[in-house]
Amino acid sequence: MTAPELRATHPLPTVSLYEAMARQFRLLECVADHFDGRQLFAPDVGVTPRWGRPDATRRAEAALADFFGAPAAALVQGAGSGAIRAMLTAALGHGEALIVHSAPAYATTASAFRAMGLELIEADFNSSPAKAAASHVYIQHSRQVPEDSYDPAEVIAQYAELGVQALVDDNYAAFRTPRTGVEMGAAAAALSLFKLLGPEGVGLVVGSEELIDRVHADNYSGGGQVQGPQALDALRALTHVPVLWAVQSATVTEIAERLAAGEVPGVAQVRIANAQDRCVLVRLDAPCAPRVIEAAARYGAASYPVGANSRYEITPLFYRLSETFLAGDPELADWTIRINPMRSGADLVIKILSSALGEVRCS
Repeated sequence: MTAPELRATHPLPTVSLYEAMARQFRLLECVADHFDGRQLFAPDVGVTPRWGRPDATRRAEAALADFFGAPAAALVQGAGSGAIRAMLTAALGHGEALIVHSAPAYATTASAFRAMGLELIEADFNSSPAKAAASHVYIQHSRQVPEDSYDPAEVIAQYAELGVQALVDDNYAAFRTPRTGVEMGAAAAALSLFKLLGPEGVGLVVGSEELIDRVHADNYSGGGQVQGPQALDALRALTHVPVLWAVQSATVTEIAERLAAGEVPGVAQVRIANAQDRCVLVRLDAPCAPRVIEAAARYGAASYPVGANSRYEITPLFYRLSETFLAGDPELADWTIRINPMRSGADLVIKILSSALGEVRCS
């Protein structure tokens, strides 16, 4: 049986530990600008008469807007997918045209496109020139397929010259990369705070005041609000993320280098990829990846994601490739493992992989 090849990947830039420390300090400066010490310990709830949402939520939104360099921000329910839906419905009407990358969309994003009846106009962001065929372009910051190489900032700038506003999915990229979509000039960006150690279901949209006002208007109902305790929980958790993500990115690089050097027998090919989060793709020398993933769980690995870097995920994730990455190379499913070290070091990842391969004895 001929083994499939892992295609070349183009990982997104990362943040150094020193840069991450500066980001963490900057985040706390923004928090201090919008809260006094008592307010940080006294979150409120409800559709307040003045703001239409809890004051603690409003203050957290203001701090995050300042941090991301955006005019405004809105905390929403539904995590990253909910934030994307809120951003899309605030920016576009039903049936409007939207420029998208010519690659498989993330499943919940595709469902939002369908629900809004959007006319999708495909363009290859890797090579094709921009086309002003719509008022907005949708850009996924993280890679949709292995061969993606486009710089989101360049795509945003290219369309801005044509008067096309960018909407960016920053899930898996926020804090991992140097800038989010709005910091690159997009009209709005959406991300999950659950993927950034926050509480379940909390997402964030940052962008123009006009767009964020529409998000708040659409989300007026008390049952859909992010309440004050959730907002402060997400904000507190976020203060741990910059340094932790920088350490994790460095660990991914170390794992890839050690595996590529032949430290673990049975590993045939290694790539670093943003598939969805920054991770190591390991192609084995035999089609036994599903069995190795199952065995890895017996040595402490997580065998499925919770939120792809949620607060619940601490041991390394050994998992299959994402559906979008497999769309072009489905045969890789039996040969390839996606590994994210989560909170662990490279030594534990190497140990688990070696033990699992030794148990399965692929042939």
